[in-house]
Amino acid sequence: MADERAITDSGPVGRRPDGADEQAPAQDDRTRPAAPQDGGAAHESDADVQARGRALSSPLRLRVLRLCAFESRTNKELAELLGVNPGTMLHHVRTLVQTGFLVAEPERAGAGGAREVPYRATGRSWSTPVPNISPVLVETFLQQIEGLAPDEIDVAWMGLKVSPEHREELQRRMFELITEFKERGPDPEGEPFGLFTALYADRNPPASRPAASADPA
Repeated sequence: MADERAITDSGPVGRRPDGADEQAPAQDDRTRPAAPQDGGAAHESDADVQARGRALSSPLRLRVLRLCAFESRTNKELAELLGVNPGTMLHHVRTLVQTGFLVAEPERAGAGGAREVPYRATGRSWSTPVPNISPVLVETFLQQIEGLAPDEIDVAWMGLKVSPEHREELQRRMFELITEFKERGPDPEGEPFGLFTALYADRNPPASRPAASADPA
């Protein structure tokens, strides 16, 4: 994966092995409204594309999509889960609705008989390019793991030295594995987990070597 590749939710934001930017799935797209296909995207204005990019360039909004990936949640519930004022949360929810990343479901009766509107993620983020998203994804990841116990995070860190061909193979195989699990859809009795991956340029330059001494005459 290129340096913009990461797995968030809404799922992954990043770059596919073929070079196409994309954001990973928030959920099983087969049960949600389908995102526009490439043919439809050609008719979208630059303003719409930029608006969607801005909508996903917020750790808070990415976390909202994560929370609405498998469960429908109201604005009040989202505000409580993320420690945000309900009025502020409503602004973020409306932004995600207007850009097609959240969909409002039918009103329902809440506590005390009050009417409330639940929202669900559409999965559209999987096919939405977001330039320079890496810092946002890293910040979102750090917020997501804050407060977790050490045994609640499974981490691997390693260095690699690979050719361009082997780098492409690694990106492709990782993408295929992630896509396979995404396309399976959520397990009915499964537990929610997050996945974040990063392949980055290592600041590990070649060691300096002493200059070879000239042979004596």
